[in-house]
Amino acid sequence: MNDRAGRRRARRLAIGTAVVLALAGMNGPWLYRFSTEKYHQYTINKPEYKAANGKWEIIEFPEEYRQNTIHAALLRTGKVLLVAGSGNNQDNFDAKKFDTRIWDPLKGTIKKVPTPADLFCTGHTQLANGNLLIAGGTKRYEKLKGDVTKAGGLMIVHNENPDKPITLPAGTKFTGKENGKTFVSKDPVLVPRAKKVFDKATGRFLRNDPGLGRIYVEAQKRGKKFETGTQDNYRVHGLKGADAKNTYGIAQKLALDKKDFQGIRDAFEFDPVAEKYIKVDPMKEARWYPTLTTLSDGKILSVSGLDDIGQLVPGKNEVFDPKTKKWTYTDTVRQFPTYPALFLMQNGKVFYSGSNAGYGPDNVGRDPGVWDVDTNKFTKIPGLSDPKLMETSGTVLLPPAQDEKYMVIGGGGVGESQRSSEKTRIVDLKKPDPRFVDGPSLDKGTRYPNASILPDDSVLISGGSEDYRGRGDSNIFEARLYDTEKNELRRVADPLVGRNYHSGSILLPDGRVMFFGSDSLYADKANTKPGKFEQRIEIYTPPYLYGDADRPSLSGGPQTIERGGTGTFTSSDASRIDKVRLIRPSAATHVTDVDQRSIALDFKASGDKLTVTVPKNRNLVQAGWYMLFVTDAEGTPSKAQWVRVP
Repeated sequence: MNDRAGRRRARRLAIGTAVVLALAGMNGPWLYRFSTEKYHQYTINKPEYKAANGKWEIIEFPEEYRQNTIHAALLRTGKVLLVAGSGNNQDNFDAKKFDTRIWDPLKGTIKKVPTPADLFCTGHTQLANGNLLIAGGTKRYEKLKGDVTKAGGLMIVHNENPDKPITLPAGTKFTGKENGKTFVSKDPVLVPRAKKVFDKATGRFLRNDPGLGRIYVEAQKRGKKFETGTQDNYRVHGLKGADAKNTYGIAQKLALDKKDFQGIRDAFEFDPVAEKYIKVDPMKEARWYPTLTTLSDGKILSVSGLDDIGQLVPGKNEVFDPKTKKWTYTDTVRQFPTYPALFLMQNGKVFYSGSNAGYGPDNVGRDPGVWDVDTNKFTKIPGLSDPKLMETSGTVLLPPAQDEKYMVIGGGGVGESQRSSEKTRIVDLKKPDPRFVDGPSLDKGTRYPNASILPDDSVLISGGSEDYRGRGDSNIFEARLYDTEKNELRRVADPLVGRNYHSGSILLPDGRVMFFGSDSLYADKANTKPGKFEQRIEIYTPPYLYGDADRPSLSGGPQTIERGGTGTFTSSDASRIDKVRLIRPSAATHVTDVDQRSIALDFKASGDKLTVTVPKNRNLVQAGWYMLFVTDAEGTPSKAQWVRVP
């Protein structure tokens, strides 16, 4: 009996072992992944790992507050403005569903804000009064070639009357003199009067140069037979007498080709205290994908963008006066691709790094250089490696801003190119003959790299993708800290979320960095499934917040310090302060953030008092609100104090 029982037990054990082995064989990959992930989580949460590499965490808003965030700006209240507009979603656009959120990173509260226009792909910058200037956005979504049903395109309206301008309402008809086909305007157009041209030497009248107006027109009916193939002159319906004689249209090919996005002229200031948009004077030009940059006189330069007929604005740049809330054209003309990276230099000129978001001819406005906006003189800067791979690259003014060194990071080929660059390039604009030199390389060719300045003078570089819009599952789950003194990149903790097109990063007042957005074209490696917009926020806590030392304290002090002036703050750690930095809050979109800059301040410590001095140069220290950080010798920063430079 005992032998039989023992054999039964052995048989059951053998069967059980076989089942376990079979299950292990079937589930081995899962068990391996499970155990590997558990070990990874254990590793990245160890104190010594976080002290060396930092840590990432995902923040997911409640469903009712989620949106496709395209733009983000840190407000002087410490809250973050998250702007979607229609969020690259045509259904939202058609339904006029435009979204904005305000998020408080400390309290975790979220608020919906009424959005007055489609601010998808707008431009923005911080103003001296603490408001955010927002200009441009979307008038019409693009239509791909197969989706265009009515032939259309650009009509140039000529006015040869030197005595008066003429306005043509929406719905004006134009009929070709040669082709006999009729097209209808989609919007009203103001055509300025003709300009009388005289010989300067003799004073004799030479001619009238006609005033020109640009308008989008399309055929009255659908179909290929309504396309035109060549240039033609067009009679304007509804005009009589001299107006009919002096006013006419000229158009090239009007076809069923792809139609690009169209921009709007609308402009607003966002008030961070009232937490609402305030409408200001519209721009002279409609713009989609413009860059806004503060100039030496405090006015805001608006450059580039696609206009209200979907074409690159032809170099007609304009400035916003914060005092009058009005826009005026500059006297000079210069054309750039969309979202060009333009920075105010300490001499009052503007540096263009060559970074841009893409739209525009591949041979216009692509060279980096220094631009004198007043005279229109543009001095090219040589030495740029991978010069044909500058679209979707990132540019950052390296800290401290006094050094006037810029880093250009990664980038890709024009349009939907698969090519991307692993290069970083650095230029020192203080040198007599500046030229780019290569910095340390990234592991992979990288489009859409996000770069944020940190209070310890390092730069966090994270994310991006190897291919256009993450195509081929090419998101890069890597982050690095750039050491500005050693000119070295150091790999740190890997982000948890992929970030490519329509992404950005923002330094927060507590020294952490917020990441938003990402708009992959596809959701799989084979490029067969449509991508989904990334709505999660991710926060990176740098290594300096996991060190052994407590954060330096900083309190009291004035809220306003003039250029060249001083302010005294209280810090029980004053004796161990190593650096004081004034950091301008970010306003980021499309991996473009021309606002961020970190300015070194001279300081003196006495007991528990720290007296700081703001530099005098108004081009270095632009008027507005700043975060004041102090750091110790280990690089550990205080929490920021908000300071206004009037």
